[in-house]
Amino acid sequence: MSVLKVVEILGNSSQSFEDAIQNIINEASKTVKNIKSVYVKDMQVTVDNNQIAEYRVNAQVCFGILDEVVQ
Repeated sequence: MSVLKVVEILGNSSQSFEDAIQNIINEASKTVKNIKSVYVKDMQVTVDNNQIAEYRVNAQVCFGILDEVVQ
């Protein structure tokens, strides 16, 4: 049986939405193992002087629950 857990994470980047999502994965993978997918819920940008200053992403990271047998 497969069971997944979902955590919601906010990420940002000064480069692009793709980079913001990669930052979420990089940071989440430091403490979360077995990441299966990322669902992007919301994207937005901040604007400074009529230019995009920051890309922001609100995402759900899905990962498998590891079944470990302790003996």
